[in-house]
Amino acid sequence: MQLQRKQVILPNKFSLLPKKPLQQRQEKMWPLSKSVVFLPCFAAFLLITALSSAYGYGYSEATCSGIVPLRYRNDKISITDFGGVGDGRTVNTKAFRAAIYRIQHLRRRGGTVLYIPPGVFLTESFSLTSHMTLFLARGAVIKAVQDTSNWPLIDPLPSYGRGRELPGARYMSFIHGDGLRDVVITGQNGTIDGQGEVWWNMWRSRTLRFTRPNLIEFKNSKEIIISNVIFQNSPFWNIHPVYCSDVVIHHVTILAPQDSPNTDGIDPDSSNNVCIEDSYISTGDDLVAIKSGWDEYGIAFGRPSSNITIRRITGSSPYAGIAIGSETSGGIKNIVAEHISLSNMGVGVNIKTNIGRGGYIKNIKISNVYVENAKYGIKIAGDTGDHPDAYYNPNALPVVKGIHINNVWGVNVQNAGSIQGLKGSPFTAICLSEISLHGSLNSYRTWKCSDVIGTSLKVSPWPCSELRTTGGSYSCSSTF
Repeated sequence: MQLQRKQVILPNKFSLLPKKPLQQRQEKMWPLSKSVVFLPCFAAFLLITALSSAYGYGYSEATCSGIVPLRYRNDKISITDFGGVGDGRTVNTKAFRAAIYRIQHLRRRGGTVLYIPPGVFLTESFSLTSHMTLFLARGAVIKAVQDTSNWPLIDPLPSYGRGRELPGARYMSFIHGDGLRDVVITGQNGTIDGQGEVWWNMWRSRTLRFTRPNLIEFKNSKEIIISNVIFQNSPFWNIHPVYCSDVVIHHVTILAPQDSPNTDGIDPDSSNNVCIEDSYISTGDDLVAIKSGWDEYGIAFGRPSSNITIRRITGSSPYAGIAIGSETSGGIKNIVAEHISLSNMGVGVNIKTNIGRGGYIKNIKISNVYVENAKYGIKIAGDTGDHPDAYYNPNALPVVKGIHINNVWGVNVQNAGSIQGLKGSPFTAICLSEISLHGSLNSYRTWKCSDVIGTSLKVSPWPCSELRTTGGSYSCSSTF
């Protein structure tokens, strides 16, 4: 993606306030008792900022957010114009659907802003339309109802063949978009709350009938911007662009308890030209996970995820900070992740796939990562993830090639790293460079490797023998 200087066009009376630092945003909406989780992350963010500036990266200038221009919309309506009541008790489903119906059918030139004023607007799930901006004022909350009995069902994704958790249909996302163009979700750090605990408890008690709803899903859509909003308590994955192109997600905060199941932060799925920047994520699963379909269904659908940039993400999770997979059957390529600050993690960087996946993972560049308090610094694995059914092909082996990980600094990392390829399809062209992972007295500061071919340069602790050779036709020193 071409790097551009940041430029924001502000829509008059609903203009965005100046962006506040992540710490100020967190202090306002995160209880004091939780601040101990955030503060180490923010301190780490400041540290990696200082280190990056010292090394001359100048990353504050770099942004991919210009891939989707922010359009001015002259037409503006408020949810209160359609009977919306922000008292936290009134169910506003009819108001949301009526307002969006008006936008869809009047088709004002340049599109329409749907303004959500301060207040708590309870609603069932609803679908957006093209050429609209959903704008949440400071103090505005769009909150999902907790009655799941009437939650609408939709078809499973063709690249998954079934619901991700259970066979058959899946529950529609809380806020949904299918086949759309030119949609913005933004505001003054208002909140979209999925009230996911009822769904988490159904999952824990095994009483779910279908796969849980995502908080936000865009499908077959393009020119999407999501910014300056707090997303919290998603029933399942938080933000899921699938079969999409030209997507920008920046300056968002995503929160869920660390024991909440499968509450991934941002999951680009079989999508291309995606920009994810300048966000804080603390959830119960991977912070950012790139996917592209599941086993035989993903292979048949054949749509890769490609040209994705992840930059300046800070966060905490019992799982991975930056993840690729494990659903990789459509292929994943041309991924850049840089200036990532992670604290209290399961794994810093996790690239994962499995037999039966097929597809490929290639041309991945991850650099300038700070990890503090983690079980693993880096994991690349060929034995991760379940299968949709018994019909997957065990001979469909993924190809993992061209993984470049550079400039990673870890503090209190229990296990340095693990790279476990597949016997029939070893991972090749793996390059580790300028990596220093420091452990505690009780840590196992070693690397575990099998079925991998690659090179390394200035890696501590000393990497496994498969990665110790430098120079030759493929050298770490020439890839960054």
